[in-house]
Amino acid sequence: MKATHESGKLVVLMGVAGVGKTTVGRLLARDLGWRFADADDIHPPENLKKMASGVPLTERDRKPWLIAAKYTVNELRLSGENAVIAFPGLKQSHRDRVLGGNIHPIIVHLVGDIELIRARLSSREGHFFHAGLLQSQLDLLEHPSDAFTIDVSLGPAEIVATIRKHLWV
Repeated sequence: MKATHESGKLVVLMGVAGVGKTTVGRLLARDLGWRFADADDIHPPENLKKMASGVPLTERDRKPWLIAAKYTVNELRLSGENAVIAFPGLKQSHRDRVLGGNIHPIIVHLVGDIELIRARLSSREGHFFHAGLLQSQLDLLEHPSDAFTIDVSLGPAEIVATIRKHLWV
């Protein structure tokens, strides 16, 4: 769906690894006919190697990734397209850096029981994120006050339906 610059919407799915940002984001974007972007796709190779080996990223490691994520968000905003982006946004400073400015995204914070998330991470195949890093992400997480929160014990289709009701689309 092509929208004007003023009417383009941006839905940001945030949360720790394993909550389903990518799965839900792809489904939501497909159902709405919107564009989908995943911040995981723009990590520098060095970051991917670090995470795959179980080493948490530092703020220095995150800097080029956050810059690239901000560029992606700006590109979406300037296109005027409605879009869904999967972006962890664990710290308020990360969200401010990437989502700040003249955009007003709809932030959906996906949350869940730690054991459920740990089980999801352990069952992943071929993903760069090492399941042992979950606690480091939980420690880093600053819960947003401006987000719509959804528990991921619901299935992906139920989460998408809940988001759509919240968006009224």
